[in-house]
Amino acid sequence: MVNDDDSGKWRAYAETGLILVGLVGLGFLMPHNVLGDALARYKALDQFIHTGVLNDDPHPIIGHLFSLPAYLLNNPKPVVEQYNLVLFAVALGWTYWLLRDRVDPALTRRFFLVLIVGSMFPAHLSQYNSEPLTALAVGVGLMAVAMRAHGGWTAIAIGVANTPAALGGLALVVLRKIWQDRRLRYVLVGVAAVALIALENWVRRGSPLDSGYNGLAGFKTVMPYSGLPGFSYPFLFGLLSIMLSFGKGLVFFAPGILLPVRSLLRRAGLWDAYALWLLFLAGLVIAYAKWWSWNGGFTWGPRFFLFAAIPASLAVAALLWRPSERLWLNLFALVVWGLSTWVGICAAVYFDARDLTVCKSHNFQLEVLCNYTPDFSVLWYPLVRHLPAHWYGALWILFSAIVFAYLAMPLIARTLSQLNAALARLIHSARSTRWRF
Repeated sequence: MVNDDDSGKWRAYAETGLILVGLVGLGFLMPHNVLGDALARYKALDQFIHTGVLNDDPHPIIGHLFSLPAYLLNNPKPVVEQYNLVLFAVALGWTYWLLRDRVDPALTRRFFLVLIVGSMFPAHLSQYNSEPLTALAVGVGLMAVAMRAHGGWTAIAIGVANTPAALGGLALVVLRKIWQDRRLRYVLVGVAAVALIALENWVRRGSPLDSGYNGLAGFKTVMPYSGLPGFSYPFLFGLLSIMLSFGKGLVFFAPGILLPVRSLLRRAGLWDAYALWLLFLAGLVIAYAKWWSWNGGFTWGPRFFLFAAIPASLAVAALLWRPSERLWLNLFALVVWGLSTWVGICAAVYFDARDLTVCKSHNFQLEVLCNYTPDFSVLWYPLVRHLPAHWYGALWILFSAIVFAYLAMPLIARTLSQLNAALARLIHSARSTRWRF
């Protein structure tokens, strides 16, 4: 007979093995590319290594400077294509180090597995875009801040400088920390982030205030506020679109943020970090709601809000770790875990569903279809057209199904037990009631 200690040890080995298999799968099963904005950054750094000159392209490259050693190779592209996956693995390692003596390791492992299998991350780890560094640096940095560990604020400043619009999220976090600790020194983090942004602007464009985005706008389409530059989109419409649109909405791409897990995370010792994450995410939403390209352009899902995958994954992992005493919440958590797993499958297997010709035709006149309608959403188009999965995609779907079932078993067992008890109470109540004509 296996005792509880041995059982727990074998579960730890199995879950760690699943995490490692997931990371290897993301590295070797998923196609990796340098496309879109990432290509502009790639060319800028390649030119810098060979000429010593940085061009004036508006896309920030602070987060990509860590990949500069790869450009010393004869062919850096295959290496930089794996850059964000390396960052992801480093972030998981740092998070493990922060939580190893503070949080139940079973919750940490579930958190990692949900990030790998049930989030938007796979779609972005296969690219050379800037969003992963910002999400990971700020996410782990805020965890370090909450755990009173070193290095957190430095990582946050770098992550925010890599995405200047993230200053809105940083502002809310700084205000909360000032209020909590009654110390004004947290303002220095914002000063450091702004200084890094200004330095890049000055080096590349000759002025600390010149971001390079002045006057940039999208095509004029049937949408009434299209074709306007800057922060020209109505805030309310931007907010509704960011949260609820079928092609970009966080409710669909990061449904875990809807789960009420405050008491559970308090018991786990993670509420402070989670609250900081939600504040930062709120700042991102507020900042981008008025941006003319709130949707992130012609990309897979809400790329500006990749950060949302971090709190969403922790919320899901918490209820997979400790199912609720409330039946409705467990049922809701099962639905959210199922949708999250589908998001991860679409991100890894059906990434090319973002590249729909109909939504690019006639100078993106029909891009609205990909942003707002379920039929052309990257989450549902694979079902509409019955898109096939390549052999590596089939392997990833199988892996995702195994992880889904393994993590869901305790939640399913608790839910079935609660349903059985509720049914028994209902039958008892019906039998004890005197029926009359």
